[in-house]
Amino acid sequence: MSNTTHKPSLYIIKIGGNVIDDKNALHTFLETFAAIKENKILVHGGGKIATSLGEKMGIQSQYIDGRRITDDDTIDLVTMAYGGLINKKITAILQSMHCNAIGLTGADNNLLPAKKRPVKTIDFGWVGDVTASEINPDKWKSLLENTMVPVMAPLTHDGNGHILNTNADTIASILSVALSSLYQVKLIFCFEKDGVLLDVNDESSVINNLSESHYLELKDKGSLFAGILPKIDNAFSAVHDGVSEIIIGNSAKLNLLLEGKSGTAVNHKNG
Repeated sequence: MSNTTHKPSLYIIKIGGNVIDDKNALHTFLETFAAIKENKILVHGGGKIATSLGEKMGIQSQYIDGRRITDDDTIDLVTMAYGGLINKKITAILQSMHCNAIGLTGADNNLLPAKKRPVKTIDFGWVGDVTASEINPDKWKSLLENTMVPVMAPLTHDGNGHILNTNADTIASILSVALSSLYQVKLIFCFEKDGVLLDVNDESSVINNLSESHYLELKDKGSLFAGILPKIDNAFSAVHDGVSEIIIGNSAKLNLLLEGKSGTAVNHKNG
């Protein structure tokens, strides 16, 4: 059995829309990210840019249960916004900070193969589901060993020529699981709050350590903000599958998150 202490460290950090939508916040975040010495991968969401760009082009965004319906026009829109505009802006900023970023989608080098989500009660359109077993860790290792810093847009592909829209939290989680065979992975979900809050209106109510039993108890009571639940579900899924450390916290405090001095640590332990 391999000892994780012999594996090199890898940070997989996911940033969401609110950071991307704020130029100053994004620049500050990327300065801290660029300074990380260890292996690192950045996964980004889309923010409001795709929606505002769509409005200019006459494409209205449709959502069901907070998830974007991705029809033919919308997949073209998000490919332009996520894989083009947002991804390349982030890559260019990182290059200006002497960070050798390479902007990617899941189609590039077949990094993130996916399957189109089957139609059940809702047809989400061109939405992709990824699994860790389909990801080839050696392809990612090759990038990292050649001192590249992948910047991953939330886009995958189905192997039949179609780009698929895929949730960025899910990509970060699944990718962390796939690469935990080669690296000691630390997964950090960054958003606008200081962590998982007992009271969404009280920033001081951060839960420092969240066990699964405590989470399920709070979830059953309806105590947590509904929007954070998929993020936490992704986190526990990754913990079960071998990811060594997962933190949820504020993108403005990335330096503290990296040091374990802020945010919510998601773990197996009860407490």
